[in-house]
Amino acid sequence: MFELTIIGGGPAGVAAGVYASRKQLKTLFVTKEWGGQSTVSPDIQNWIGTPSIPGDKLAADLKKHLEVYASDYVAIKSNSLVTTITKNTEGFTVTLDSGDTFETKAILVASGSKRRQLPAANADIFEHKGLTYCASCDGPLFSGQAVVVIGGGNAAFETAAQLLAYAKSVTLLQRGTAYKADPVTVERVLAHPNMTGILNAQVTEVSGNKFVSGLTYLDTVSKETKTLATAGIFVEIGMIPNTSYLEGVINLDEYKRVVIDPWTQKTNAPGIWAAGDCTNVLYHQNNIAAGDAVRALEDIYVTLKTK
Repeated sequence: MFELTIIGGGPAGVAAGVYASRKQLKTLFVTKEWGGQSTVSPDIQNWIGTPSIPGDKLAADLKKHLEVYASDYVAIKSNSLVTTITKNTEGFTVTLDSGDTFETKAILVASGSKRRQLPAANADIFEHKGLTYCASCDGPLFSGQAVVVIGGGNAAFETAAQLLAYAKSVTLLQRGTAYKADPVTVERVLAHPNMTGILNAQVTEVSGNKFVSGLTYLDTVSKETKTLATAGIFVEIGMIPNTSYLEGVINLDEYKRVVIDPWTQKTNAPGIWAAGDCTNVLYHQNNIAAGDAVRALEDIYVTLKTK
């Protein structure tokens, strides 16, 4: 019987794992891969305490940090996914994709999310070569250049606003007939002299040589095909939380994110906490995920040791 099972190997899961070991909680740590979404970023500049670090190096550092501190308390199961969680009399039974089962008193869900991929020709080829899903990670690399944001929700407009601080120009392409972001946000961002918004624009192809140099989109009203030169493409068309294994176990919101109490990180199910990009918090960043996981771990420790 483990006292705690942590699910996820990104900044949230690893932060919780390090704290669990230091608090001497008998912990099962399960992850398919290390580092979370940022593993694909060539240069992360906002991981506090490290001015610049490649995503794969961050992942390796996270893995090493947990392994150094795991000691006799944290059992690490890499290359593994949790497939089901079942309530039992003493806590929960956790089943992995290998078929192995483990008993645990408490669970911290930190399984993160993945970006919805751009459904356009060559988008996969130019990912991390001018096409990115993280403005906070990669935006400063495009200082003084013309860039494009794809999407029409609040996340897209927030990305555009962020990029306007250093990009030469920002063009936002929205596939639909209207923007989905808050009207006040739309008005404020589009008012910037270096900002352009285009509706009814379905991106069909990304072009370039070694790096992105432009894109092609279909005007869904006129049916015209148009091209746009750009050095960078920032995709903000939604997130897909890695929470399918939690259906029927805890409350998920309309976007399948875990609903938590932000004071404690507790879910509606006693004994289950959650932190990071899989939760319904307002902002998702590596630093926020790590901090939220530490908050959860502190609450887990108090709960387990004061019952």
